[in-house]
Amino acid sequence: MSIATGQSRSAVQGVGQSVPRPDGTLKVTGEFAYSSDLWLDGMLWGATLRSPHPSAWIESIDIGPALAMPGVYAVLTHEDVPGAKFYGLEHKDQPVLAIDQVRYQGEPVALVAADHPETARRAADAIQVGYGLREAVTDPRRAAFDPGCPQVNPHGNVVRHQPVRVGSEFTADVVVTGEYEVGMQDQAFLGPESGLAVPAEDGGVDLYIATQWLHVDQDQVAPCLGLPKEKVRLTLAGVGGAFGAREDLSMQIHAAMLALRTGKPVKIVYGREESFFGHVHRHPAWMRYEHGATAEGELVYVKAEIVLDGGAYTSSSPAVVGNAASLGVGPYEVDNVWIDAYGTYTNNPPCGAMRGFGAVQACYAYESQMDRLAEACGLSPVEIRVRNAVSQGSRLATGQVIDTPAPLAEMLLELAAMPMPGPGSSDLRELPGGVAQTTHGEGVRRGVGYGVGIKNICFSEGFDDYSTARVRVELLGDEPHVLVHTAAAEVGQGLIMVKTQIARTELGIDRVTIVPADTSVGSAGSSSASRQSYMTGGAVKVACEAVRERLDRLREGGRTLAEVLADGPVEETREYRHRRTFPMDPVTGQGDSHTQLALCVHRAVVDVDVELGLVKVVELAAVQDVGRIINPLALEGQIHGGSAQGLGLALMEEIQVRDGKVLNPSFTDYLIPTILDMPPMRLSILENPDPHAPYGLRGAGEPPTLSSTPAIAAAVRDATGLPLARVPIRPDDIALAVPAEV
Repeated sequence: MSIATGQSRSAVQGVGQSVPRPDGTLKVTGEFAYSSDLWLDGMLWGATLRSPHPSAWIESIDIGPALAMPGVYAVLTHEDVPGAKFYGLEHKDQPVLAIDQVRYQGEPVALVAADHPETARRAADAIQVGYGLREAVTDPRRAAFDPGCPQVNPHGNVVRHQPVRVGSEFTADVVVTGEYEVGMQDQAFLGPESGLAVPAEDGGVDLYIATQWLHVDQDQVAPCLGLPKEKVRLTLAGVGGAFGAREDLSMQIHAAMLALRTGKPVKIVYGREESFFGHVHRHPAWMRYEHGATAEGELVYVKAEIVLDGGAYTSSSPAVVGNAASLGVGPYEVDNVWIDAYGTYTNNPPCGAMRGFGAVQACYAYESQMDRLAEACGLSPVEIRVRNAVSQGSRLATGQVIDTPAPLAEMLLELAAMPMPGPGSSDLRELPGGVAQTTHGEGVRRGVGYGVGIKNICFSEGFDDYSTARVRVELLGDEPHVLVHTAAAEVGQGLIMVKTQIARTELGIDRVTIVPADTSVGSAGSSSASRQSYMTGGAVKVACEAVRERLDRLREGGRTLAEVLADGPVEETREYRHRRTFPMDPVTGQGDSHTQLALCVHRAVVDVDVELGLVKVVELAAVQDVGRIINPLALEGQIHGGSAQGLGLALMEEIQVRDGKVLNPSFTDYLIPTILDMPPMRLSILENPDPHAPYGLRGAGEPPTLSSTPAIAAAVRDATGLPLARVPIRPDDIALAVPAEV
């Protein structure tokens, strides 16, 4: 083993160890600097005027009253956009500022810069906009299938229709059908959208921003400012959570426009209500499934129709549709598949990336179906899944062969064998309703449910997915030191430690500094799709290997590392790409569209007050295959966090939209799980390395979000005897229903 320093790799805190995060203590104590904490003397504050209507023509805009207010430096409309007027992740269909119409409630119409945030907000309110109201299209099924429906987007009302067609046998001994619905979930990050734009002497702008993808932000911002990319420099500011919502732009172009117009730094910070209008959400879904099986419970066919509401603009909807279609039958072997997945445009809030996108919605439906099939065949929920589980060598509905370990049947059996939690407690804190004392145990029933999920890791369908890393070894004093520079966004997932651990492992040098992420180094892609450990971890690994090879050559004459580095630093930059993927066939859905697949299985135990509809999750148990553990403690945190978001979707999290208007844009009315809602978790983490991935690792952050939701829903059904075909399950879904015999 050749190591530049001659140290043993086990002597440093490298891959496989629970290394503490340098940002952890700062975040817990409140000392961490987030993007909303940015400050420059003399800076201005930006504010955004947003449409109160989901669909309307803009008939007039009068900015005079706002410009007349003391302390106001600029008021901008679409006429002031210096470059391209549209941007977007996949299709540039979203206006920087509304031009002649608004397509959703909250669409930005005008911008203000002032010397105080309250002045900016009052000036924005003073802008007078004349709207001509029109019919809002709010039903995605109407948008997709009614030829008489008004057209929402210039591209039509269907973002993407992706069929999957396999086999021709669609009759079976046992047939179960179901219609399912998933509500609109919010990423609910704690740090609202914020950033600081600083005009530069070269006529460009420096943008300090909380984002998930610095280079794609740059690609969208620069054309709208009418500037070359090299004059739009982005640096990652402290990120207070992301979960997909920061893949799309929010205030980036707006802050830069105001800074360039005024010649002063401009800071924009959204309040909590504005944040609900300022980012995309999880696609709501309406799904109809039909499963056919033999009398023994072996799947014969699956039919599905999946409709996803993308809202007013494209965002990442095409990729969400692709995931829902390609993973729409779950991790089960079935020879005959007929799936139609649609993404639609409506006048509802825009939807895009959220943890596990597309796969989460489909998972809830196909897992609910597996429970119905188990009951129809007289089998247990575990047995029906074991009999149909994929394994290495199985084919997905797209024809892609699972060529890495996939021990799903073994995972299910291990999960089922885990000890159950003890009987219900008389402690009020452990009962549904908690210390509100709604019950002392009467009317409380226990239920158990299982859920299985399969999630693609990294980008899919032929996307040129890569990451870049620059690694430099130099002497600081008389000690070797490593600098690792990437553009990868640390959004709370612990990537900063993954990069550090890889550098320590590959170079045997304990002193490692992670350079702040910015656009002065090559792209690292997005912090999404559970891809950064795989992709940026892979880039850091190959860059470190290149540095190590150079150092080894320089030391061949017996020179010490210090002597080599005394001549100057050694630096290498490398790109890392995963194996090639391919688009799904637009007619049959066939194709090797995914890079890597990950499995997680959950068991949920719940107590339900069937009279009041209150649910207490008593325990969540999970088995997940992660390929190779990089940081055990951080990994456990990812599984806990993903499970918590799945719990939120199952029981409480939903943006309520009526006639295109959001009814609950606050954390008072939009509920997210707290520490009192999350139960103890029992985990088994398996390591079956993926030979195609760095260190054999498997992306781990998203899969728990898939399987926890259907497991909890199944447990509530088990406790109540109710069909409950929609999440989140509301108290009135239980309390006002006519219960079946249990």
